[in-house]
Amino acid sequence: MFIVVDASVWVARLVSEDIFYEPIKKWLSERLEAEDQFLAPSLLLAEIGGAISRRTTPSLGLKAVEQLQNLPGLQLVEMEHSLIQEAAQLAAELGLRGADSVYVAVAARLNVPLATLDADQREKSVYRITVLDVPS
Repeated sequence: MFIVVDASVWVARLVSEDIFYEPIKKWLSERLEAEDQFLAPSLLLAEIGGAISRRTTPSLGLKAVEQLQNLPGLQLVEMEHSLIQEAAQLAAELGLRGADSVYVAVAARLNVPLATLDADQREKSVYRITVLDVPS
């Protein structure tokens, strides 16, 4: 199965001090063992670099970006103009934050579920896409 995985899940996995670190680490491992494939818009790299560096250091933010770029089970989806237009429409229609709408647009376009720890994104997206229950 393909799953769009939001930055909130990756941050929880990459920051060992995060309160969701252990359950997310286990959940992602189980998904990989089940041979699921992870998808994310290329925006993920900027989000991770910023989020990790704000919680730790700039060098760890860059290291996290490198780890994700080299993760065999993760495929980044390029953000071409038509995807951004779809995201903008979803943002307006559902009241999503900009970055959140890009993840939802990828999931909607590819007809695959979304994994997120973001309650607002989950609540607003559930009417357009399948949102998986992830441990939190």
